[in-house]
Amino acid sequence: MVKIRLKRMGAKKSPYYRIVVADGRYPRNGRFIEEIGTYDPLQNPPLANIDMEKVNAWIKNGAQPTDTVRSIIEKAKKAAKGNKAVAVEETTEG
Repeated sequence: MVKIRLKRMGAKKSPYYRIVVADGRYPRNGRFIEEIGTYDPLQNPPLANIDMEKVNAWIKNGAQPTDTVRSIIEKAKKAAKGNKAVAVEETTEG
C-alpha cells in the first residue's frame, strides 16, 4: 500500500521532516517514490511547506496519509487556502 508519511532528517535533537510518498513495505527513512513537502516542528509555530496539488493527486490515486501527515495537511489547508509555506499551529490534547 502506498503511504504519505514523514521521513526524518536533521541532526540529533533537531528533527526536520520531509513529507514523502512511499511504499508501506519500505522503512521510515528508506526508499520513497516522491517528495511532496517538508515539515519543521522546531519553528514557532511549526512550519509546513506542502505541494497540495501533489497531495491531492496521490490521495486521488489511493495513497493513504498517516495520522500525523493527515493532521498536518488538514491544518495547512485551513491556514493556507492557496499559499505554499504555512505556519501550522500545534495543539495539545489531554
